[in-house]
Amino acid sequence: MPLNKNTKIKTMNKKLLILVCLFCIGLCITAKSQDTMNNVQKMSYALGANNGEQFKNLGIEIDTEMFFKGLKDGMGGTREMTDEQMQAAFMLLDQTIKDNQQKILLEEKKKGQEYLAQNKLNAGVSETPSGLQYKVIVMGTGAKPTATDKVKVHYHGTLLDGTVFDSSVQRGEPITFPLNGVIRGWTEGLQLMPIGSKFIFYIPSDLAYGDRGTQGIKPGATLIFEVELLEINPVEE
Repeated sequence: MPLNKNTKIKTMNKKLLILVCLFCIGLCITAKSQDTMNNVQKMSYALGANNGEQFKNLGIEIDTEMFFKGLKDGMGGTREMTDEQMQAAFMLLDQTIKDNQQKILLEEKKKGQEYLAQNKLNAGVSETPSGLQYKVIVMGTGAKPTATDKVKVHYHGTLLDGTVFDSSVQRGEPITFPLNGVIRGWTEGLQLMPIGSKFIFYIPSDLAYGDRGTQGIKPGATLIFEVELLEINPVEE
């Protein structure tokens, strides 16, 4: 769900602490199918996958052999690096993240700008003054929501390369939320839709998750959503 929240990059110390806890729990877990995992293994795998995706999005390369050595040494009280050396390593890691984030941001913004410049020339695509682009798939005949209404929708969100990052359609269950509690592209776009409509929104990063991105979405990323408006429920005061 495209929530409008200020996502912050956690310090690497906290991320590594999470991973250390994870591997302490799941150190002896080998690859298993979902059906054979117990609850601890499921939690461990979920934490590992989640953090792995974050490291991937941050462009961080992890030497797993050295990670496990550090884990073993730390648990055994035989750490080979001094506090000063550890701090220097974390500072290097933080700078690497910043450099990678800036590189990713510039690349994603360039891709988004080029895509949107071409996309608005396509038949059926309209653009609002904010830069939001949309295409009508089905135009409904019901009322249109206001920014203070709650809406019930089905949606399917993808990156420019077609990667699905979130989809109520795939989950098989629509969602309901206040329209002023989501990303700006949704708040603006859904107000154009009568009930029963289905639109495709092409949302530039400044109307989505901006320069920070969020889980599974890189900084500066342009997003594509297919959205169907099912119901409007005015918020009770």
